[in-house]
Amino acid sequence: MTEAVPVAVPGSKSLTIRALAAAALARGVTSIHNPLDSDDSRAALGVMRALGASIASDSDPWTVEGVAGSPPSGDVVFDARESGLTARIAVALAALRDGTTVITGSGRLPERPMGAVVTAVAPWGARSKSAAGEWPLVIAGVGGRPRGEVLFVDVSLSTQPITAVLITAPLGQEPLTIRGHGRRGSWGYVDLTADVLRTFGATLTAEPDGFVVGSTGLHAAGYTVEPDASSAVYPFVAAAITGLAVTVPGLGTESRQPDYEVVRHLAAMGCEVEADETATTVRGPASGLVPIQADLSACPDGAVGLAVACTTVNGESRLAGLHSLRHKESDRIAALVSELQKVGADVAVEGDTLVIRAVGRPVAAVIDPHGDHRLAMAFGVLSLVDPEISVVKPGVVAKTWPGYWEMLSGLRDRVV
Repeated sequence: MTEAVPVAVPGSKSLTIRALAAAALARGVTSIHNPLDSDDSRAALGVMRALGASIASDSDPWTVEGVAGSPPSGDVVFDARESGLTARIAVALAALRDGTTVITGSGRLPERPMGAVVTAVAPWGARSKSAAGEWPLVIAGVGGRPRGEVLFVDVSLSTQPITAVLITAPLGQEPLTIRGHGRRGSWGYVDLTADVLRTFGATLTAEPDGFVVGSTGLHAAGYTVEPDASSAVYPFVAAAITGLAVTVPGLGTESRQPDYEVVRHLAAMGCEVEADETATTVRGPASGLVPIQADLSACPDGAVGLAVACTTVNGESRLAGLHSLRHKESDRIAALVSELQKVGADVAVEGDTLVIRAVGRPVAAVIDPHGDHRLAMAFGVLSLVDPEISVVKPGVVAKTWPGYWEMLSGLRDRVV
C-alpha cells in the first residue's frame, strides 16, 4: 500500500472572514491563528480596517483590535473586491454605522444577489440609496442597533445574508430571534457562523430555521482557523482519480465545515477514507471510481470537484441540490456543462441536478474557468490523468489558494 502524501491546505476562507468580522466588532484584541491569506481574506481585511478596527496581518497570528461595537461615524468606502461573503457582511456593518457607506466590488460580484441582506437590516434605520441591483451599494446608516422581535432573512438563494445579520446581532438593543426564510440547503454555513460567534462570547440558542441571539456584545478571543474543507476537496479528488493516498492534517471528523461531507461521497465512489479528530486521508481505488447519485444541497461547492471526478468513471452520475451554484463567482452549473463537455463527458441539467455520463477517461482540452477559482482548481486536477488538459488564466486560484498549482505539481510527481 502506497504511503499517503501530506497536503497542507490553507486556512478556511469561511472561518477566516467570519472570525475577522467578529473580532472587528469585539471589545479588546483578538489573535487569529492560521488565517487564510488570499484575495478574499484581503478584501475582508480592508473592510474591517475601514470599519475602524486596527489589524496587524503581516504574520501569523493576525491581531485585531476591535471597535467594541461602536464603529466611528462619517462616510466610508468598503471595497469587497470579488468576495460575496465580505460584501454581505459589509452591508450589515454599514447598518451599524452613523454615516454613508459605499460598498464597491469587482468581477461578478455586482451580479450576485444582495437584496436579502439590504432588506434585513432596514429595521435598524439603515436606508439603501441605491436602486435594486445597482452598484455600488450605498447605505445610509444612523448608528442604529439590531432590533425587532423576530427577523426573517431570505436565504432562498444564499445563506450568507443570515450570516451577515447574525454577526451583528449580539450588538442588539435586546435579544433577537433571527430566522431564515426559504431555506433550501447549505445551512451548515449558518451553524458555522454560530460556532464562531460563541467563541467571541455571543449567546445563541438554536430555533427552527434560526437562532435567538442574546444582546451580550462580542469580546476578543484567541481563534484558530482550521484547514479549508472546500479547498481540501481538490487534493482529495486528485487521490480519488489517480489511486494516490492524500492526507490533510488538521482537518478531521470534528470539522463542521459543510464541504467536509465530500469525503463521504468519495467513499461512495469507491475511495478508502481514514479519518480521526486530527487528520483525514483519502485513498483512490486501484480499479477506478464508480458512478454516484448524491444530494449535494448541504455542500454544493464540493459538487464542482465531484463533477470533475465523475468524468473519470464509466457510467452515469447524478449530482442533485445544486440550485445555489448559479449565483457564485460564475454560474457554476452553466460553466460545468460547458467545460465537462470539453473533456468528453455527456452532460445534462435536470432542474438543479447535473447528469454526467462518461466513458472512463477525459480527453485533452483547454479549460476556461470562467473567472472562478473553484472551476480552475477542479479542472486542474484532471491534468494528473491527462497532461494535455490545461486551464487558462490559472492565477484566479489566488482568490482562496495562491499556492494551489505548486501543491498540484507535487502530487503530479507522485503519480505513476
